[in-house]
Amino acid sequence: MIDVPEGLAGQARLGEDWAAWLDRLPALTATLLAEWSLRPDGASMHGYCSLVVPVSSPDGPAALKVTFDGDDESALEHLALRRWDGAGAVRLRRADPRRRALLLERLVPQDLGDAWDVEACEVVAGLYGAIHVPALPQLTTLASVVEKDDARLADLPRDAPLPRRLVEQARSLAADLLAPDDSRPVLLHGDLHYGNVLSGRSDDEPWLVIDPKPMAGDRHYEPAPMLWNRMDELVGSSFDSVRDGLRRRFHTLVDVAGLDEHRARDWVVVRMVHNALWTIDDARRQHRGLERGERDWITRCITVAKAVQD
Repeated sequence: MIDVPEGLAGQARLGEDWAAWLDRLPALTATLLAEWSLRPDGASMHGYCSLVVPVSSPDGPAALKVTFDGDDESALEHLALRRWDGAGAVRLRRADPRRRALLLERLVPQDLGDAWDVEACEVVAGLYGAIHVPALPQLTTLASVVEKDDARLADLPRDAPLPRRLVEQARSLAADLLAPDDSRPVLLHGDLHYGNVLSGRSDDEPWLVIDPKPMAGDRHYEPAPMLWNRMDELVGSSFDSVRDGLRRRFHTLVDVAGLDEHRARDWVVVRMVHNALWTIDDARRQHRGLERGERDWITRCITVAKAVQD
């Protein structure tokens, strides 16, 4: 039986559905190992909602990934990986969508977390071109996700800890960004940041993306996670140092990827306001006040949204 890493086991605090999945996970993983003729070949790893087991397979080293079955965002991960077929991304060898299980090529577990942030932004921006292929029809659309969040934003109480001006700006920008145009939707990663890029398989492919939360939509939606992650590195003596650092990252992503600066900026504002909204809504649903970590996250969201604007 596979032991569930402590960091993943702790997710049981998030609710009964998490606890039930975590209880099933060791037996489910053992069943998959047996059915797919796999043998554990190293210490298990985990993300926020998945277990990853290094394995040996009949075709060589691989990684078995089993994801929480209540995570809707990653439900179609297998479709994105099949569509990319290893171009700019980890290669998918086998999938069982019903059991949320993937057999992946094994990559070196070295991500962009220790790279200079500007260098990391250059790497990620360079990967956009490989992964932003025409979207699959089965994917959730970015428009449907944003419209749902906008409806929730409209119901946000005026005393919520989010500047009203920023709320109204995000709603206005979202309406403009979702207006019909002639551009074709692309396959979006959805959560492309430093930790979701691993060392690649060759000198020609030095970095590959993992762990997509795929959607169909505007490629300008993609940069925001590269801004809100690793923000602690930018903290200096004043807001200006954080602002300058965030803007440096933003302009690196835009310039290297050839994005429209204004459209990318507007999506950052919308995404950060929606991120803050989710945190506020979580506390409201649980009929409690915001915890310190949640207040800090909302402050981070506001900081990023302000920093990218002139």
